Amino acid sequence: MPKDWSGSRVDLHLVPPTGGARRAGLESELRAAIREGRLTAGALLPSTRGLAQELGLSRGTVTAAYDQLVEEGYLTTRPGAGTTVAELPPGPSPASDSVRPAATARHDLRPGLPDVSAFPVRAWLAATRRALATVGPEAFGAGDPQGRIELRRALADYLGRTRGVIASPERVVITSGHYQGLSLLCSVLAANGARSAAVEDPGHNLFRSVVSRAGFTVQPLPVDENGAQVDGLTAHTEAVFLTPAHQYPTGVPLHHRRRQALAAWARSTGGLIIEDDYDGEYRYDRRPVGAFQGIAPEQTIYCGTASKTLGPALRLAWMVLPPDLVEPVAQAKYEADLYTETPNQLALADLITTHAYDRHVRAARLRYRRRRELLLDRAATVPGLTAHGVPAGLHTLLTYPDDWPTEADLLTTCAEHGIALRALGELHCEQPEPTTGPRPKGLLVGFGATSERAYPTALEALFTVLARASPPRA
Repeated sequence: MPKDWSGSRVDLHLVPPTGGARRAGLESELRAAIREGRLTAGALLPSTRGLAQELGLSRGTVTAAYDQLVEEGYLTTRPGAGTTVAELPPGPSPASDSVRPAATARHDLRPGLPDVSAFPVRAWLAATRRALATVGPEAFGAGDPQGRIELRRALADYLGRTRGVIASPERVVITSGHYQGLSLLCSVLAANGARSAAVEDPGHNLFRSVVSRAGFTVQPLPVDENGAQVDGLTAHTEAVFLTPAHQYPTGVPLHHRRRQALAAWARSTGGLIIEDDYDGEYRYDRRPVGAFQGIAPEQTIYCGTASKTLGPALRLAWMVLPPDLVEPVAQAKYEADLYTETPNQLALADLITTHAYDRHVRAARLRYRRRRELLLDRAATVPGLTAHGVPAGLHTLLTYPDDWPTEADLLTTCAEHGIALRALGELHCEQPEPTTGPRPKGLLVGFGATSERAYPTALEALFTVLARASPPRA
């Protein structure tokens, strides 16, 4: 049950951590309270003795949690003055997050979103009817935290033949979206004692925050034209979170020499690679690059999702795990929400096994390839714009010179014209050092979310804004 802190200037409901990782749980609760504003800057926290008594923890556990958050900059402490909440810089605006609806936008050009108007409704209905007609009554009872065996079998086959993943149904866990899967995984790794993780810089800020909230010390891995610079990994790094097939947001694949170096690092140190294959099916100039997991299956956690191929509303994602992590991750899933709902799992399993899923993906590839080519054609007409990344995915990164308006100003202008998209700067881990100079300025333009009919109009609106923003060239 939540506890009230009544011995200090704060009145806060805090869920006492349970299980083996009590310190990590307390740290996570405090971080969340600070980030969400329930604990404001300058607020005095209870004494370690008082909080330990309130929550039924040892004083040593509370002291260690306070010390960790002081080191991370969330708390400050002075002799005789107690422990208070530190002044933190403001976080990113919620409106900048690509998963939040663009409520006022007429032209949705946010990255990472598919065209849901092309959802295969008839195929999905047929798959649902077939699936529900062949299962027994138990399908409508309590589910398996690991996921329905029908879907796990279908995914093991599909991922093996299309992505080169080495999988068996016993190693697959189904989650309610990739965000949940990442949260469950981070909690399990933290409970097992992992404390240091590396992430791509730039990378997805929403998923990076999940890693940080789990209590990991985050090490940025700079990204260049060959992907993440994995030579920065050390024996002290315990997990590395990557998008090897199509790096988000730069759009480059991880170079084959870096793949080999990453696999060698994992084998020699025991470190884990968490591979986010978020849009691996979408490559437009050749066969998609195979999943990294295929060359290091015992050191890699493979993550995939139906959000980019079908639609995010399905809330269906999956992980292929090393054997020793299957049970703890399934247990964490059970404790989070028991299990993912069954009918959609059964429908997706049928869609995959009848190859209707393959047909849908092939049709989507053709559609998105045309849209990307149209985007590049328009970008080539604006002096100063540079497109990055291989022909893949659902977005393209466009960078522009320093004499253009700032990213914030361009986003504001786009919003005034009803255009929703993202800026590159918000995806970096931290501000650059003065010695490194300014980072490139850029926009992430998605070509998936808008319907086929509305896409040309959306591009016209965007490039009208960009053409006006471009300074005259001599």
